[in-house]
Amino acid sequence: MATPRKQQISLVDTPYYHCVARCVRRAFLCGEDTFSGQSFEHRRGWVEDKLHFLTQVFAIEVCAYAVMSNHYHVVLFIDEEKAKQWTMTEVLVRWHRIHKGTLLTKQYCNGERLATPLLDEVNATAEVYRKRLMKISWFMGYINESIARAANQEDNCTGRFWEGRFKSQALLDEAALASCMAYVDLNPIRANIAKTPERSAHTSIKRRCEQAKIGQQPKTLLPFVGNPRKNMPKGLPFELVDYLQLIALTGRCISGDKRGFIEQKQPEILKRLNISAENWLIITTEFRTQFHGAIGHEDVLSDYCEHQQLKRRHNLSHCNKLFA
Repeated sequence: MATPRKQQISLVDTPYYHCVARCVRRAFLCGEDTFSGQSFEHRRGWVEDKLHFLTQVFAIEVCAYAVMSNHYHVVLFIDEEKAKQWTMTEVLVRWHRIHKGTLLTKQYCNGERLATPLLDEVNATAEVYRKRLMKISWFMGYINESIARAANQEDNCTGRFWEGRFKSQALLDEAALASCMAYVDLNPIRANIAKTPERSAHTSIKRRCEQAKIGQQPKTLLPFVGNPRKNMPKGLPFELVDYLQLIALTGRCISGDKRGFIEQKQPEILKRLNISAENWLIITTEFRTQFHGAIGHEDVLSDYCEHQQLKRRHNLSHCNKLFA
């Protein structure tokens, strides 16, 4: 039985989560069907556009993503503080960009004067919307439902398009976050559909590389803000240059028929995270097979399980081995 979403999301422990949605049916999410010769490549853009659009609506940022032939990966950051700072009007305006809302919320946003009891009802509704706008289930649900409807219409068929509920993993510390982001960014390299990360179409790493060339970071992706320090701004706790160099180096090691290795001089980011080069290559090529559920060092994993009232600490042996 699948674990309820409320038992997987714990903002007390982490705002970072890795989600995967996989297509059912032989008809592809994206790519080309070798049986019929029909191309579904344009559907990659559907997913990518939805991801970037929803970051303008939800209190959720995208850290990394990769749109593959029959599934997509995304690493998300839930910005709870941002959601709490929105005014009632801002919450309603955001919600109305993706849903109709109620008659009262529409009247309020149109500037119509409402009696106090009706205004209280609008405020209560806005608080419901505020919570939804920081929930991964609503974020992923909007993407998957809209893509399924469009694909079914294009395929002239009905029925389930997605395999089931999307999979979600809590990333409990920096090592888990960096490992998962690298795993997601390197998906096309492992699948042998791209030679280098910067040429991996419909991925976050390609977009980051393009912006890095002009000294910028993508506005629709959570930015890298440097290593942890006092008065840390919101963003990924790594140096952008370090991360891009690590991805490029790892990409060269895992591409082709024979696995390469990282040179003896270990990248700075791996030194700081205390992950060996050997373990790093295992993690970035076997992330989904090595880890099932929340990921992090033993102390944060124990805290997470306690907060979620879980009796077993899944992944503990793999985390201790690979993050040691």
